[in-house]
Amino acid sequence: MKTTTIHHAKTHLSRILREVQAGESVIILNGRTPVAKLIPVESRPTMRPPAGTRTSEPVHHADDAFEPLKGEELEEWGL
Repeated sequence: MKTTTIHHAKTHLSRILREVQAGESVIILNGRTPVAKLIPVESRPTMRPPAGTRTSEPVHHADDAFEPLKGEELEEWGL
């Protein structure tokens, strides 16, 4: 396992992160005291379904869902 100081890590962060992505673990030291450990994250590929693929069940509504409101229903809504 590789170690580096805080100053070195700040100066060379991009390079250190490339090493971590490649599988290397890095411990960051404050003087001689370990303060952090950088380890690679397990990557999970995000697979998106092809366009037009149904990903859930269709939405159903009552047959009268789009009918105009009746007089008393309008009054309930204050219209």
